[in-house]
Amino acid sequence: MKNLKSVIAMLLAVVMTLALAACGGKTPAPVDPEDPGKQEEPAQPTDQELADQVAALIDAIYVQERTDKTDEQCAAAKAAWDALTDAQKELVEGEEADPDYFGRDTGDATKDNARNGDEIGEKELLVVSFGTSFNDSRTQDIKGIEDALQKAFPDWSVRRAFTAQIIINHVQARDGEKIDNVEQALERAVANGVKTLVVQPTHLMHGAEYDELMGVLANYEGKIENIAVAEPLLGEVGSDATVINADKEAVAKYVVAAAVADAGYESLDAAAEAGVAFVFMGHGTAHTAKVTYSQMQTQMNELGYKNVFIGTVEGEPEETACENVIEAVAAAGYKTVVLRPLMVVAGDHANNDMADPEDAESWISMFTASGKFDKIDTQIAGLGRIADVQALYVAHTQAEIDKLSK
Repeated sequence: MKNLKSVIAMLLAVVMTLALAACGGKTPAPVDPEDPGKQEEPAQPTDQELADQVAALIDAIYVQERTDKTDEQCAAAKAAWDALTDAQKELVEGEEADPDYFGRDTGDATKDNARNGDEIGEKELLVVSFGTSFNDSRTQDIKGIEDALQKAFPDWSVRRAFTAQIIINHVQARDGEKIDNVEQALERAVANGVKTLVVQPTHLMHGAEYDELMGVLANYEGKIENIAVAEPLLGEVGSDATVINADKEAVAKYVVAAAVADAGYESLDAAAEAGVAFVFMGHGTAHTAKVTYSQMQTQMNELGYKNVFIGTVEGEPEETACENVIEAVAAAGYKTVVLRPLMVVAGDHANNDMADPEDAESWISMFTASGKFDKIDTQIAGLGRIADVQALYVAHTQAEIDKLSK
């Protein structure tokens, strides 16, 4: 990682340079040491140099650690971007930076609610999500869950935390919306005198994100009187691919029903008769919880959903890799494929890894390139916007509140 002092110095220099360039100003002419009275016309930065400077500023905030300089860095990156011409913006390319970082339209951020207010009271429900920079998806999927919880528990203060600082920085820099990370949210709870804290993760499973959350919460034992953690969406993981539970069954039914309805079929069987298969793309993980995806396929099979297939972006477990799912769907004889995320939020993975036809490695591109299918459709919709899924999160939270009252 770059030295922080050099990064900050660069931020200020770049913003000044871009501001001068945008206003037609010139940097001071250099003095010739051989002839102090003679001044040479300064070389103006090229379009690519200006774009590269902005890319460096974006890369500097594309990090998973918040510092006391993060707010300043986010503001400087946006100011530098705004000072570029449209042509210069198209040239922005860095290790993580590209024109879409600030330029892509993902919806209206003002429709979201960061839920980072104080005056919490003694009872708080902290909804912890990985997060997304896609504004419409954040509003429908994450805010949808939070709103359902607030409606179900009006005597509790619902607050938000994201685990991905990279996403927090992106939203803050681009839209000016400040979302707490987990530590910030917990410090806010302590400062507000919260006595009972129920944490509801929106994660699918007891995976790496869940483990990290539990590690952070352990640091607050004794600072908050009562801390309880509700189950993630799919409940306990289980030991192998055959282990399923009521949560997995419920989610399987809910997501399939939503996909079938959005595809315009009266039933899953009607879709099967028309030669349509539904492929649900999860994230995948190297964590032992990856068996959850195999369990979801088992659950689909147990429900008799013969034209439903589970895959993952990461291809872990192995049978969920895109090429293996393509082979499975083709072997079953289906000619039309509907791709939909098996994710709480329809964010970057759904829009890019699944549904971007310009990306040769996206699922829609790979299914198309296989030549095995007549038609591939996509549904960009997260689990979080499904009312029944929201109700399941409410039930998980209720279960923890009930335990606290005993």
